[in-house]
Amino acid sequence: MLSKRVIAAARSSAFLASRNARCRDTAVSLSKGWKVADSQMRRAQFHSSHLLQAETVKVPQMAESISEGTLRSWSKQVGDSVEADEEVATIETDKIDVSVNAPKSGKIVELLAKEEDTVSVGQDLFIIEPGEGGASPSAQEQKKVDPEEPKDQQLDKTTSEPPAPSGVDKQSGGIPPEGPKESKKEVKQDSKPKEVKSKAPPAAPKAPGNRGETRVKMNRMRLRIAERLKESQNAAASLTTFNEIDMSSLMEMRKKYKDEVLKEHDVKLGFMSAFARACALALKEIPAANASIEGDEIVYHDYVDLSVAVATPKGLVTPVVRNAESMGFVDIEKEIAALGTKARDGKLTLEDMAGGTFTISNGGVFGSLYGTPIINLPQSAVLGMHAIKDRPVVVNGQIVIRPIMVVALTYDHRLLDGREAVTFLVKVRDYIEDPRKMLLALN
Repeated sequence: MLSKRVIAAARSSAFLASRNARCRDTAVSLSKGWKVADSQMRRAQFHSSHLLQAETVKVPQMAESISEGTLRSWSKQVGDSVEADEEVATIETDKIDVSVNAPKSGKIVELLAKEEDTVSVGQDLFIIEPGEGGASPSAQEQKKVDPEEPKDQQLDKTTSEPPAPSGVDKQSGGIPPEGPKESKKEVKQDSKPKEVKSKAPPAAPKAPGNRGETRVKMNRMRLRIAERLKESQNAAASLTTFNEIDMSSLMEMRKKYKDEVLKEHDVKLGFMSAFARACALALKEIPAANASIEGDEIVYHDYVDLSVAVATPKGLVTPVVRNAESMGFVDIEKEIAALGTKARDGKLTLEDMAGGTFTISNGGVFGSLYGTPIINLPQSAVLGMHAIKDRPVVVNGQIVIRPIMVVALTYDHRLLDGREAVTFLVKVRDYIEDPRKMLLALN
């Protein structure tokens, strides 16, 4: 009887011990689960607050008529610090280059486009992390090791056992024994490709010299220039007339006053200002050369906005000298010099090139003797200047040597008749050969 009671008590004690052990295991499991959940929640909050600090910069508005461009270059890379308004990227359009600047000081954390990609206005371009020069090195370390992650999990990551090498038995730690050598030989024999003997064609004779080629994608500005030039040839009824100008008087005037102008106005006195002034006066007398066609109407301009062709590494651009008819030599030279500098530095804006009622192109700076310039639509005419060369000419029945420039006027025959075009060019010639006449002309 006593033995049964002892056995029953022992069984009851074992049952209670087992139940208590299960309860402890459940409590420990729940505790670990809550810890893991709490850790995940803290990590999510940490990364969420980190992402909220970063700012995505989009492709800015470039102009009313421009909706996309080519990402030409990144001035900054991931990890670089930037100041507010510092240039980060350059976008090339068919008219100008647009700089994309940082909206605030910080560090570039991600670039969302590659160079030479086509990007549209409003598209995400890069991500910046605000701050003084971006995040500190300690912050970068915090990104790699989450400060809210339990230490035991971090320890598990650093002390985890590396994977066993390929071919190693994980249980025994040994390398499995090799199969029979005969099977290896059979595999080698089966995997060896069969040799097919064929007669090779005779080698082509090698051409002498270098035969390499280089292909370069046309930039947007060059593509747009090509499109407009072809459009001009297709739309305008172009015709070119020529004349010769004796440059003696203008060269003498320039030689006499260039040092004085440079000293007083800090600008060089060139030939372009004289031609610009002469054209402005001639356009007042021949208004059709300063007009344009819009639909079925002719628009006559009471002002002269002079487009001056400037060669840049990316192509020919034509910034505009506004109201050239009201300017003197010095004012025109100052404006042309400023626009030329902006063009060569790639700083021209759309406002600098918009409009224009007449164009002057000076191919003489490159040594051109003759040329037929192309009309800059919707304008009706363009004047081409060329190099000055000493030539024998007849003056008062005597053969003398004079510096001669050949000038060309390409005009749209839909607007100008030959009489008007030739008259315009003769007036320009007369003004240049005797600059004093420009002082007597009515504005």
